Amino acid sequence: MKQSLVIAPSILSADFANLGEDTQKALDAGAQWVHFDVMDNHYVPNLTIGPLVCQALRDFGITAPIDVHLMCKPVDRLIPDFAKAGASLVSVHPESTEHLDATLSLIKSHGMQAGVVFNPTTPLDCLDWVSDKIDLILVMSVNPGFGGQAFIPSALDKLEQARAWIDRTDRPIRLEVDGGVKPENAHVIKKAGADTLVAGSAIFGADDYAKVIEQLVKA
Repeated sequence: MKQSLVIAPSILSADFANLGEDTQKALDAGAQWVHFDVMDNHYVPNLTIGPLVCQALRDFGITAPIDVHLMCKPVDRLIPDFAKAGASLVSVHPESTEHLDATLSLIKSHGMQAGVVFNPTTPLDCLDWVSDKIDLILVMSVNPGFGGQAFIPSALDKLEQARAWIDRTDRPIRLEVDGGVKPENAHVIKKAGADTLVAGSAIFGADDYAKVIEQLVKA
């Protein structure tokens, strides 16, 4: 069940000195979600932002869905904090928890949507066992940890596999892709089945956010 296209700028590439303003600028330019990358310098080799920043965006006035991608291990301790901070959706990596089913249930119990994230070499095998608990599949098209990386072409095959799996479930599960997404490759990414595009440097590194978002939509 393919859904309408969503553009979710990754604020990892935004201006952190003016994060509220820069995030709102991207939304005003046509984006629908805010993609919020959380890294712990343990599961991935980088350290970024946490629930306090998510709360700060809500306090600033950001009302769009906040799509939290937890690149942390373990993850369960953070889930209630992000719920309290105003997150709309939380996605986790299967490798980051000993009990994926329980972690997804925890996310749902706090009133948020739940997603599962797959690194470039992680197979989709676990999906069959948690299909009733997920609202989103996130396919990483780079190795997580840093922005600005080049798109890994094999992600297209994984997107096609994930799209076929979603279609078999006949459930409204979104298929998101993150890493190296830009207007030049958006066409093949969407053709492979993605309906939610995360773009960081492609949007926040441009002078005209609206032009890039329009190009992503029309590619």
